Amino acid sequence: MFSVGDKIVYPTHGAGVIKNIKQEQILGETKSYYVLYLPVGELKLMVPVDNVEELGMRKVIEKDEASDVLNVLRQDQSRMSTNWNRRYRANMEKIKTGDILEVATVARNLYSRDREKGLSTGEKKMLEQTIRIVVSELSLATDTDEEEMRELILECLEENHGEQN
Repeated sequence: MFSVGDKIVYPTHGAGVIKNIKQEQILGETKSYYVLYLPVGELKLMVPVDNVEELGMRKVIEKDEASDVLNVLRQDQSRMSTNWNRRYRANMEKIKTGDILEVATVARNLYSRDREKGLSTGEKKMLEQTIRIVVSELSLATDTDEEEMRELILECLEENHGEQN
């Protein structure tokens, strides 16, 4: 399905590059694994080739789709449950889809809520996770430095809050 050098997204961790495909024997069973390197956080993962669809792994978006993601970040917050537990579960489901537009929506909504009312510790971690996922995918899609991309993403998120301060 994927080849060495492909830029891919592992939904809950972000985007990376397939560095190798190798056979490994784990618990007496030999399987093929993708060896992924995720630059944001300098994480190395081994993912069983057989589990790719189940995990929702996909190729990184095309460069011309990055503007759609940035536009989502600039939009107004959408309605969310006032119950933090329901909101957390709904947001986690969106993150697990691996859809970058859904992840960007979660980042935008949590960023807005944090600015207006604050977030629980769990939601603050989720906000940081979603920003990291968006940074990782957009920096790979556009061949942009991670720090530069993070600054751009934070600028987009801030656009709806400049006049409220």
